[in-house]
Amino acid sequence: MLIGIPKEIKNHEYRVGLTPASVRELLAHGHQVIVESSAGEGVGMSDEDYRSVGAEIVGSAKDVFDSAEMIIKVKEPQPQECEMLREGQVLFTYLHLAPDPKQTELLQRSGCTAIAYETVTDARGQLPLLSPMSEVAGRMSIQAGAHCLEKAQGGRGLLLGGVPGVAPANVVVIGGGRCWDQCTANGCWYGRKCHCFR
Repeated sequence: MLIGIPKEIKNHEYRVGLTPASVRELLAHGHQVIVESSAGEGVGMSDEDYRSVGAEIVGSAKDVFDSAEMIIKVKEPQPQECEMLREGQVLFTYLHLAPDPKQTELLQRSGCTAIAYETVTDARGQLPLLSPMSEVAGRMSIQAGAHCLEKAQGGRGLLLGGVPGVAPANVVVIGGGRCWDQCTANGCWYGRKCHCFR
């Protein structure tokens, strides 16, 4: 199969659909991979990194979409990307369709087969592609909360972990699942008291 990796164009999205190591694995199993030039720049991976494992570098997203049988992305396709999808092509990415009826309509109109990472289940019914993202979100939530507590951000000027002579902050975590696990682990590490509600 010819697999294509376009550069992500959603605002503030710097990740890339496949790393060079993943490309090497696909090539070892007989697939071909094309990568849009500079697709990996946002995460420190150069065109040469991809070329060195055997990927072909192409000049534009249009080159990727026109040639590839499968498109692998990180985030949901933007409207201009949906317009490049075609019948018989496979799209593999996070889709988050519920709040985005326009994307749903554009994907249906394209005729592609769109597979959402967040819906892929394993033999135990778990969500192996969504789980790592939930862990990241849980860990980042503590950072985001701490940032909001800074005086310069309109917060009370609290430091979660405290300093000598100043007690650490209390932490309240509301939620569940993998995100909750990571948030409570990190929140309880920083805070004097960690109140957790599932």
